[in-house]
Amino acid sequence: MTVARQQVTQARRIVVKVGSSSLTTASGGLDADRVDALVDVLAKARNPGGTPSGGGEREVVLVSSGAIAAGLAPLGLPRRPKDLARQQAAASVGQGLLVARYTASFARYGVRVGQVLLTSDDISRRAHYRNAYRTLDQLLAMGALPVVNENDTVATDEIRFGDNDRLAALVAHLVRADLLVLLSDVDGLYDGDPARPGTSRIEEVRGPADIAHVEIGSAGKAGVGTGGMATKVEAARIAAAAGVPVVLTSTVHAADALAGRATGTWFHSTGRRSADRLLWLAHASAPRGALLLDDGAVDAVLHRGKSLLPAGISSVEGDFSAGDPVELRDPRGRAVARGLVNFDAREMPRLLGRSTRELARELGPEYEREVVHRDDLVVLNP
Repeated sequence: MTVARQQVTQARRIVVKVGSSSLTTASGGLDADRVDALVDVLAKARNPGGTPSGGGEREVVLVSSGAIAAGLAPLGLPRRPKDLARQQAAASVGQGLLVARYTASFARYGVRVGQVLLTSDDISRRAHYRNAYRTLDQLLAMGALPVVNENDTVATDEIRFGDNDRLAALVAHLVRADLLVLLSDVDGLYDGDPARPGTSRIEEVRGPADIAHVEIGSAGKAGVGTGGMATKVEAARIAAAAGVPVVLTSTVHAADALAGRATGTWFHSTGRRSADRLLWLAHASAPRGALLLDDGAVDAVLHRGKSLLPAGISSVEGDFSAGDPVELRDPRGRAVARGLVNFDAREMPRLLGRSTRELARELGPEYEREVVHRDDLVVLNP
């Protein structure tokens, strides 16, 4: 076993993501046999020593797609709808079916399941982020297995993760996982179309340069999910950059992947863990507006680690409220950072270019503060 694969067997907390095509029939509806097969693997991985339930050596968080796909057949929908309203309706029906199936299947091993539904809006904000972490951590501490999914029933286009691969990478960082396993209908990343003769599986990726030449497809086979190889590689990049190694393989090889055997593609971690919320802010938030900065403010934010003050802002775009994520742009319009703004858009015009001391004298002490505090700001292009 390679040193990289030894990290799998040593991992104590693991996030596993599975896609819709691995759980459902092509026409929609859960495939009970597929769900049970996955649960068999996860139960064994959770308790590799075979000790009685509750004494396992590992903790597993499952990020599971499949709610919308599971709701298609019960609602008489022949395929995944394109409009958001019907997607939400399908998710509403399917999510209950999905969790009920997991609950019954894991019960065979005496494992309790806890459902956690997230939106990016929920956890890009400080208090909500802490709540998400506490919930997941407490479920694991109490011996339950969290089943995480995007809350498709209420998510809007503006606050959606977009795919559960990215959600899984962010959850891996949130729960401080030692490993992320991305399960697909393809057994790894290939250097070309896997259906073409002569292509081969890439066994290890040590950094972006290793796959810069690879043409990565964007669509899955089954047509019931939103992801594809492109979203999985991006998720692997996010997790690896945050210090979490990744195995990308097919669901049928999940047992081998979790046992540390050579399967799929191994993405080495390429960075260290950043401040928790900053990863969410960079990758899970959808900006509601933009602030155009002058050169002095850009330098302060990018190179001197400063908060953004009203004096360095030249213009405002969008209709946002205090607490919303916004882009910070340089004078050429390039997004250089993202942050949570402390003022509503309608308040901003009278603040631009003015010092906080001047604003406090004229408008009151509550205006003697940053537009974006450093703790709520992440640099995108350092």
